[in-house]
Amino acid sequence: MKKRQHGFSLIELLIVVAIILIISAIAIPNLLRSKMAANESSAISSLRTLNTAEINYAALYPTVGYSPDIASLGGLPTTCNGGTASPAAACIVDDVLAKATTIASAKSGYYFTYGGLFTFGAVTTAYSIVGSPVSPGSTGQRSFYTDHTGVIRYDQSATPTSASSPIQ
Repeated sequence: MKKRQHGFSLIELLIVVAIILIISAIAIPNLLRSKMAANESSAISSLRTLNTAEINYAALYPTVGYSPDIASLGGLPTTCNGGTASPAAACIVDDVLAKATTIASAKSGYYFTYGGLFTFGAVTTAYSIVGSPVSPGSTGQRSFYTDHTGVIRYDQSATPTSASSPIQ
């Protein structure tokens, strides 16, 4: 009587491992590109939210104009839920977005820098915001720019400005 062996041979197992490695070599770069695209979409959405928040802020506080910084658009839950919004904590945007101003506190791989404030007397009449990837080439490819005009612009190799290409 001949003994039958059960299980897989070493060659069969090596072939299966090689196939899995080939599939993962194809899938992982696509996954990373998809994650970067999602981060860029989130950054664009965040800039749209910030533009809308700035318009609301200027309407709520006409003697101030646009906010002095991104943090002023947010507020702690205790402040916002207590109904004590103020120009320093307007409770217009989520505090996660309002605090995403450094690499350490980034939102979806991007952080936002406020700048270019223009004032007329005591009223801020213009602003600009730049959204930058935390790790260019890993968390996102492009940087984004918006200002009081509401147009979102991008640049792939440098910090975008009002002269950069608009998002279509």
